[in-house]
Amino acid sequence: MIYLDFAAATPVHPKVLEVMLPYFSENFYNPSAPYLPAKHLRGEYEAKKSALAQTIGAKSPDLVITAGATESINLAFTVLENYTDAEALILSTEHASVRESARHYAKKVAEIAVDQTGLINLKDLAAKITEKTVLISVAITNNELGAIQPLSEIAEMIRKIREQRLAAGNLTPLYLHSDASQAASLLDLSVARLGVDLLTLNSAKVYGPKGIGALYISRGVRLQPISYGGGQEMGLRSGTENVPLLMGFAEASVRAKAHISASRKKYEKFNQLFRQILLEKSLITPKFLGNKKHQLANFCPVCFDGLDAERLIFKLEDRGILLSTGAACAASKGQKSHVLSAIGLTDSEITGSLRVTFGELNTEEQIREAASVIAEVVNQEAKRIGLVSGEVVLKESHDAELGQENSTVFSQNQEVAHE
Repeated sequence: MIYLDFAAATPVHPKVLEVMLPYFSENFYNPSAPYLPAKHLRGEYEAKKSALAQTIGAKSPDLVITAGATESINLAFTVLENYTDAEALILSTEHASVRESARHYAKKVAEIAVDQTGLINLKDLAAKITEKTVLISVAITNNELGAIQPLSEIAEMIRKIREQRLAAGNLTPLYLHSDASQAASLLDLSVARLGVDLLTLNSAKVYGPKGIGALYISRGVRLQPISYGGGQEMGLRSGTENVPLLMGFAEASVRAKAHISASRKKYEKFNQLFRQILLEKSLITPKFLGNKKHQLANFCPVCFDGLDAERLIFKLEDRGILLSTGAACAASKGQKSHVLSAIGLTDSEITGSLRVTFGELNTEEQIREAASVIAEVVNQEAKRIGLVSGEVVLKESHDAELGQENSTVFSQNQEVAHE
């Protein structure tokens, strides 16, 4: 089996699991209990939470531990409850958790346009900010395209608008939230550099346990509780701390940050190889989505116009290749991707699109095999429905595109500088 859907889920790394195990059975105490073993556990918990915070250049009190990215995003949007008729702006390609949170908490929601590669239209953002806009939510990286957004530029725009509001006597705040679920393994998430007020983190995408996430909250930002009880997590998210999961989350995040450079290089190589083989062996030209200069190195979304991607993934599974057509939550409902619609793909192109994402389990041999099998299945389907006949190749500018792919030098360092 070759797994190529790491944007959907990552396995818990063995070292992460090793760190977690003692807290399930040996060191199982409630960290709020008064006896000594529990107090020792509290100290270990706080030390790990501090280590997690340090991966984004923050301190432990700046983080609220949640049950995952979706809960973190919901908590972030409660900032809107502090203001009358508060409005929100979200990127048109945001995950469903952002879209639904915005609809629930905001008086009015507007969507910011993106270009054909999924990058934000900054002019459209500036035009849609109103006097009542309180929250702008832009994921640093998209979960279907891997597009890396220029958060620092957005933050600078927000800073200038804040100054203009103050000069005009408008005391309505303007905050920037970003969902960093897909980014922690490949990008520097220093909150000072990014300029965010709220940042969502997700253990499930960094080879940590599922069911835990975090929200960075800049000092001075007021949120509302999403659960009530013992007052844990600054009263915003009550409930006994899940020590084993926090230990794993922190360990995975520290490990991910330490391996960013090596991971980029590995995935850049895989990405180039994968594209090259598809271009060489596919009888119809694959359309690679996004802008490689501003895209996570482990993302390779690809479209085979005229084919049915759902049929492809079932046939590929029979051949031992696991991938998806897009966001797992949307794909499971049979919904057309709003992300691919936002970048202007036709219905036929959306139907023929696959999301390929590489991860730590992959080897170069697997990438070669997977690309070859995908090309073979694509060719079989293209012949079956009459897109190609025998060895007749219906594809344009293959040589030119192949030459372009072979000459491409990926540079994620440029992406980080761009932000």
